[in-house]
Amino acid sequence: MLTLFYSPHARSVDNEIGRGSGFADVALSVAGRKLAVELGQHYAGQQLDAVFSSDLQRAAVTAAIAFGKRGLPIVLDARLREFDYGTMTQFPIAQIDEEIPRRITEPFPEGESVLMAVERVGAFLREIIREYEGKTVVIIGHRATKYGLAYWCSDIALETMVTSPWEWRDVPIWRYELRAAQLNRRVIVHAL
Repeated sequence: MLTLFYSPHARSVDNEIGRGSGFADVALSVAGRKLAVELGQHYAGQQLDAVFSSDLQRAAVTAAIAFGKRGLPIVLDARLREFDYGTMTQFPIAQIDEEIPRRITEPFPEGESVLMAVERVGAFLREIIREYEGKTVVIIGHRATKYGLAYWCSDIALETMVTSPWEWRDVPIWRYELRAAQLNRRVIVHAL
């Protein structure tokens, strides 16, 4: 079994103005850098073996600030990125949120679908579970990353995930457990 802790990247400049960054490589805001320090403090007592992060700077910098002084390997991986919103990149987040339920199998214009993002997170998990079986890792990512983790580590349907409001937490840490057998199931999507 692999124990996974997930945390979203700290606040970005796009978050502060209500835009959905997607694959746009935007920076953390000043407040976001402070939140990344706090995130590291929340994990201070947790025994960890590695940190994995999206390669987009808002996630990568969050990981570096939160865990850089711990001497843990910090591995950047593009499969942990946010959804590719295509031509809707940096649109208002409310507009993107309205689109998400329609984008389970149909990609955003010139972008990707929820299913495509969940599959790339699954490919990442299939790779790391071999090396980190029995260990504990942190993943710093985005909404797409969380959907992928929730899908592969539980029995939550994609439709349920995309129609449920984001679960805000004072301490933004989610814990998942993953067994290799869970990665063998096929993604099944039902029309809404």
